Amino acid sequence: MQRLQTKVALVTGASMGFGAAIARRFGLEGAAVIVNYPVNESEAEKVVLDIVTSGGRAISVRADVTKRDEVQTMVAQAVETFGPLDILVNNAGAYEFFPLSAITEEHFHKLFDLNVLGTILVTQAALPHFCSRGGSVINISSVVSVCPSELGPVYSATKGAIDALTKSLAKAQAHRQIRFNTLNPGLTPTEGVKNLGEAGRVMLSDILRQTPLGRNGSVEDVAAAAVFFASDESAYITGESLLVSGGRR
Repeated sequence: MQRLQTKVALVTGASMGFGAAIARRFGLEGAAVIVNYPVNESEAEKVVLDIVTSGGRAISVRADVTKRDEVQTMVAQAVETFGPLDILVNNAGAYEFFPLSAITEEHFHKLFDLNVLGTILVTQAALPHFCSRGGSVINISSVVSVCPSELGPVYSATKGAIDALTKSLAKAQAHRQIRFNTLNPGLTPTEGVKNLGEAGRVMLSDILRQTPLGRNGSVEDVAAAAVFFASDESAYITGESLLVSGGRR
């Protein structure tokens, strides 16, 4: 049984990493999927093709989630194509690991603008277009919101902000039956981590030693949890954070 049959889902930052895995899984579960991307159209189109080839429905839409006008255009295109939204996944984000001594204004604003402001702008634009029966908003946070990294105070702070924002909006939107929850993955070998080169490999190795289940997570682990929060199986859950970190906390 497809758990997201008839639902419409917008996934930001869905051309790679967690977002791509979530978009593909949503498509397999029956949702019509809007695959947002900021730059790499070809990668987004690969995700769309995978969904369509598997019998699903999907389109790709370019938008910089830190730009209000682009976000509003994206949401309008999504609704025009598939109708009212049922699911929003705020996945678009960036991470850099700078210690306190290396933090600059540029580093701070890059992370807070994309990770926090982007989540706010997309949610603002999307909520008026949710269907009357409610829906689910899933914000991608991180295990560092509860177990902050000494190597990345600003990144950790953005994810703490996401957790707090989610709990606030869960209360504010409960009367509309729109649920807000976060997924908090551990460090996962996504494209972004691989792009860190040797530093990324060292971090994955260090985290592995701290993970009770004895393996690094995968994007599919996070996608599976996203389906739960997007589906009616979690209909009585809102304002919660789910660690997808192999027991590390």
